[in-house]
Amino acid sequence: MRVGLMFPPGTDPGELPAVARRAEQAGFDFFCCGEHVFFHGPMTNAFVGLAAAAGATERIGLMSALTILPVYPAALAAKLVATLATVSRGRFELGVGVGGEHPPEFEAVGVPLAERGRRTDEALEVLHRLLAGGKVTFRGEFTTIEGQELQPVPQKRPPVWVGGRKGAAMRRAARHADGWLPYLVAPERLAGSLAQVRELAVGYGRQPEDIRGGVYLWSGVDTDGDRARREVVSAVSGIYQQDFESYADRYLLHGTPARVGERLAEYAEAGAESVIFAPACADHDRAIDLFATEVLPGIRARGVSRV
Repeated sequence: MRVGLMFPPGTDPGELPAVARRAEQAGFDFFCCGEHVFFHGPMTNAFVGLAAAAGATERIGLMSALTILPVYPAALAAKLVATLATVSRGRFELGVGVGGEHPPEFEAVGVPLAERGRRTDEALEVLHRLLAGGKVTFRGEFTTIEGQELQPVPQKRPPVWVGGRKGAAMRRAARHADGWLPYLVAPERLAGSLAQVRELAVGYGRQPEDIRGGVYLWSGVDTDGDRARREVVSAVSGIYQQDFESYADRYLLHGTPARVGERLAEYAEAGAESVIFAPACADHDRAIDLFATEVLPGIRARGVSRV
């Protein structure tokens, strides 16, 4: 199982290089950054944030979790992906979502909310074609490219993860992605949705094993399990502007290091080869340190190899 650290939302972006270095030194397999144009609080931009992380680190993988693909012109997104993959020396993985939790950001960039799914599907097709190298001609609903070549392209196309929860996201992952990355899911739902995505992939002429499983987990870890629960409920309720009390035990990762390790083992059993630890608590530094020293060693000791 690979374990990634999410840059905590609301943290000063100036701290991002230091947090990325810390993740590398602590033994995390990859470092993640999310994005919104506008949201309920401070947010980074994934491409810019991960470029800073790439310059501050040497070995750790980098993943956007998630890039809101429909707010970008498809060719511009391809250029940003190619550049980040190149400057990071092949360490970048693209996580894709359609967004929609905050409609004003779509209005601000001139993208109708109802088009975000179609725009994402088209952009993924454009990305695949441009990143393959050579001249591309593409005439779609939102994108027109006449015999243009993206230069330079990375030696190897970055893996693509599609995030979400609903059927459209599953179909998108089955057709375009290397990995399925749902959020706010219990282990049993992860297992079921991953099986669905793999079944759908066969319909697109792919093999079930072409799709890897992952999960994004809003998390709180503390020596006091009750405090961990309270803090993650409070933080995630603030992020989504709704009360998560009734969802906490099903969808949020929280508890003592031992309990968090047990829960991660359940996700691994459900098919998660990659998990994102997204600290949602009052003291991010303490949670990261506790996870790195008390949870990561247990994951490694279970004999699950790092990939």
